[in-house]
Amino acid sequence: MKLLHIDSSILGDNSASRQLSREVVQAWQAADPRVEVTYRDLASDAISHFSAATLVSAGTPAELRDAVQQHEAQLSSETLQEFLDADAVVIAAPMYNFSVPSQLKAWIDRIAVAGKTFRYTEAGPEGLCGGKKVIVVSTSGGLHVGQPTGVGHEDFLSVFLGFIGITDIEFVRAHGLAYGDEHRSNAMSAARAQIEKELFAAA
Repeated sequence: MKLLHIDSSILGDNSASRQLSREVVQAWQAADPRVEVTYRDLASDAISHFSAATLVSAGTPAELRDAVQQHEAQLSSETLQEFLDADAVVIAAPMYNFSVPSQLKAWIDRIAVAGKTFRYTEAGPEGLCGGKKVIVVSTSGGLHVGQPTGVGHEDFLSVFLGFIGITDIEFVRAHGLAYGDEHRSNAMSAARAQIEKELFAAA
């Protein structure tokens, strides 16, 4: 099985989402040593944001692309193929200003490709990525689940993943991390318990 691990926090080793996403992957590997992990760090190796250059490169024949267009086309192709090849994806998604990090949004824009991950039909849009499992490590300083402030975070990810056909989605949450040391410790402990006792209990 191929597992794609995505980190997006800018906080390095101090990041709660990085710590927990790493623990999810480690637990997965312990449950199934055959897992092949591909890792992408969107903060240290950022994907350029979707732009006119991205569209132009996609519409330009390979032999006519300049260096910038070649880079854009290759980046899009490699990012998409990593995702398509994965049987499962672990996405570390901290909340930044009521949404996901812009680095993560840039990655999403590269994998949202008509004809590859979704298509439009006479009956409406159809996701093409059914069968993948996604675990989202969701972290935030406040408490936003079920609130209007959470729409651009977990709700956005659920809608997008559903749009491309993924319905097997689980959230590992550590929220309220800015509410003091005790609240942070309890939130992290609860997330770790979920990883150990729920996500891989059947493995």
